[in-house]
Amino acid sequence: MSHSVPGRVPLLANQWLAGACLLMYALTSGSGAEPSAKAEYAGGTIGSVPANRSGSIRVTRPDVFEFTAGKARLEVPYERIHMLEYGQKVSRRYAIAVLISPMFLLSKSRRHYLTIGYTDAEGHRQAMVFRVDKKHIRPVLVGLEARTGLKVQYQDGEARKAGKG
Repeated sequence: MSHSVPGRVPLLANQWLAGACLLMYALTSGSGAEPSAKAEYAGGTIGSVPANRSGSIRVTRPDVFEFTAGKARLEVPYERIHMLEYGQKVSRRYAIAVLISPMFLLSKSRRHYLTIGYTDAEGHRQAMVFRVDKKHIRPVLVGLEARTGLKVQYQDGEARKAGKG
């Protein structure tokens, strides 16, 4: 039996609305008009962008994946993407521990890597590896799955937990 009060929105609807507002805020915060994710091109087969170049990823365009780093821009049509892989590289903070405190040996630094495999306009297979900010990895993975129709391949159980929440 429902105990709703006239003129009030049911609690479930309020929760849904709050969740939708939070999602929109998360996708657009700090990026101006277009939602984007902080990322670094870690390397791959693309020569037009140097390795370790910081920039941003956009998966909001309906037809292309985009990485922008300064004046450099990579655009890949979603239909040409054939592989999505996500993993984490865990490294203990030995240098900090030696210099500051042994307590830092107990903490871990996780880096979030996204690998995208695709076929270029000439029919050659290409690969790009991005280090994605941990605050943005989930929306990027979900966006890529939705746009490409592919499922992300996770390198291990820890990556699966981090990528799916």
